[in-house]
Amino acid sequence: MTTALPLTERTAPGTTGCCAPVTGVPLSLQEAERLAAALKAVAEPTRLRLLSLVAAHEGQEACVCDLTEPVGLSQPTVSHHLKVLVDAGLLEREKRGVWAYYRLVRGRLEDLARALAPTP
Repeated sequence: MTTALPLTERTAPGTTGCCAPVTGVPLSLQEAERLAAALKAVAEPTRLRLLSLVAAHEGQEACVCDLTEPVGLSQPTVSHHLKVLVDAGLLEREKRGVWAYYRLVRGRLEDLARALAPTP
């Protein structure tokens, strides 16, 4: 599982604090690559729907068995899309018995929103 580094901890040189606006400083190559990977993962309609289904599910966690019917795809196909979202650092996966459960990575969607928001 890839651990995404929070984008909110970046500050401009010479400034203090941990929550400076992300767009207040140009993205580093590493940050741009990580952001691009996450955006690429959600740019596919099925993956965007799966992310929203997990987010809307109780506790922001869902079993893969609960996600196949809403998107109308087979379990292996849904699992592939979920793996892409895990690899992008948007979801976490936990195996329980024969099923895999997925949950949102806390704060990751907010990090993406902040990275795209204009500087106040």
